[in-house]
Amino acid sequence: MIDICALVPAHNEEDKIENTIKTIKDSKYIKEVYVIDDGSKDNTALKSGKAGAKVFKLNKNRGKGYALEYGLRKIIDKSEIIVFLDGDLEASSKDIDNLIEPVLKNECDVTIAKFARTKKKGGFGLVKSLAKNGVKYFTDQEIDCTLSGQRAYKTEVLRSIQDIPRKYGVEVGMTIDILKLGFIIKEIEVEMGHRESGRNFKGFIHRGKQFYQILWILIQKGLGWEI
Repeated sequence: MIDICALVPAHNEEDKIENTIKTIKDSKYIKEVYVIDDGSKDNTALKSGKAGAKVFKLNKNRGKGYALEYGLRKIIDKSEIIVFLDGDLEASSKDIDNLIEPVLKNECDVTIAKFARTKKKGGFGLVKSLAKNGVKYFTDQEIDCTLSGQRAYKTEVLRSIQDIPRKYGVEVGMTIDILKLGFIIKEIEVEMGHRESGRNFKGFIHRGKQFYQILWILIQKGLGWEI
């Protein structure tokens, strides 16, 4: 049986991380769960360890992309398939095996979780449209769930990516690179769910940061700059 592990970047997720890890560990494929504590101010690292994960703790918050890149440097030689999952999925992370199986069967090189429509009204779709259209522009392929961070990768795919964006642009930047390298991505419908940002001031600030950082990634791609 090939080695498969899960990589979970987490920032201040003490209320959800234990349940997330315990559910991931119920997977019939996952050998090990690694949590990258991205400078949390709460007990994320402690609770992750108690739940059975191996924990790498960053001394300050550096962003999701940095945390993923840091984690990959630590584990990339330990697994043939690596799954990225968010720390707030809780029991819905049970669908992890649905992401892994198409990669195991060589139906594709990467899977991306396609969530059901959100129950809470969020923004106006600007961030999702920017992400989807940006990927379409650079690759001529349509990926509906470009922003989804729940993914399973053949390790060879991750080795082939030269640069991983550091913050909110990480999924978009990686998707563009993966498709341009000729790898096959398959979107998988799942029943996963996590913390949703609402149509309020805090939610708009969050989506504003996302929009700006994704736009900057796309500009860098257009100019041929290293990220």
